[in-house]
Amino acid sequence: MPSPAEPETAAQAEPLAAFLASHRRLFVLTGAGCSTDSGIPDYRDARGEWKRAQPMTYQAFVGAAAARQRYWARSLIGWRRFHRAAPNATHRALARLEQQGRLTVLVTQNVDGLHQAAGSCAVIDLHGRLDRVRCLGCERRQPRDAFQSELVRHNAAWALRDAADAPDGDADLDAQDFSGFQVPPCPYCGGMLKPDVVFFGENVPRERVDAGMQALAEADAVLVLGSSLMVYSGYRFAHAAARAGKPIAAVNLGRTRADPLLSLKIELPCAQALAFL
Repeated sequence: MPSPAEPETAAQAEPLAAFLASHRRLFVLTGAGCSTDSGIPDYRDARGEWKRAQPMTYQAFVGAAAARQRYWARSLIGWRRFHRAAPNATHRALARLEQQGRLTVLVTQNVDGLHQAAGSCAVIDLHGRLDRVRCLGCERRQPRDAFQSELVRHNAAWALRDAADAPDGDADLDAQDFSGFQVPPCPYCGGMLKPDVVFFGENVPRERVDAGMQALAEADAVLVLGSSLMVYSGYRFAHAAARAGKPIAAVNLGRTRADPLLSLKIELPCAQALAFL
């Protein structure tokens, strides 16, 4: 039998169903709230504030070997569960929207690849993908799984440790001495390796922004899912949509930076809000 909460939830989602029905070419922007049901923690609370210390910045990562040792030690542990995450009902619902020809593009701030795993094809990975590692010297990429094997080979004792999951393949591993952790160099040129994602303090590649803006111009409405839009890389699309007079609907548990711009806001978990799909 349906629980007493289900009719109430369905009623809350009715305005969203009407919004989607009346706008047939959607620009969809997703954030961490889409992947929490897949076991990947998010960054911010309902007020849009950090739940933990601010993530690694690009400047810290490239500026200090100790920062890189800490990052990769935590990532060695966090990757083990992160890369096994599977798409949830939100990812499947959005893949269905694409199959129905109802969206221009899906721009995601997530780096987990779960939209593609669910079947979405028209995806712009705004902040990159964590399943790739990039050399800052020669720009070659390698699969993260291959680099994980190298990390474990050089740091066998660390591979026996465990810690609670943190966002984006990180792990809450603190109060440790990371000075002995070995970070392998690029196997091609000996350069510095970095996950192929956009860190805080780093610019999103221009071609991704331009592709997103082109898709936004072709859309008649915007749907934001699971993002507080506190970082400008995502907020810029909501701001551009508002300037163009395009209606914006958001599904998010708590405040978003774009609240004054919204035509509709649904405060439900993403999967519940999209259950009608």
